[in-house]
Amino acid sequence: MGLQTVPLPELLTNLRERELLLSIPLSMKPTLLFAFCALVTLVSSAPAQAPQHNPAQAEVAALITEVRAQQAAIAANQVKINEKLATLAESIRVARIYSSRGGR
Repeated sequence: MGLQTVPLPELLTNLRERELLLSIPLSMKPTLLFAFCALVTLVSSAPAQAPQHNPAQAEVAALITEVRAQQAAIAANQVKINEKLATLAESIRVARIYSSRGGR
């Protein structure tokens, strides 16, 4: 088995192809690293065993949902209050404009 001689243009083409193939994985490494870290985080955050059903935890969970519903209702009411205040402020502004034009 002897050494094969490769023509220079073919050798340069092979080198360019190898450089190109080597450069592609380098540009993908940050994405792959991020995906790997995200996968490890998801797997490690998953519980190892099924959660224990505790009546106190169920009661707390029910209270939390009730409080969240109340907070949503409060937020909706606050939006309505803000809209009414804006309407009232606009009415007062218009009334002041008309009263200043009236000459008193």
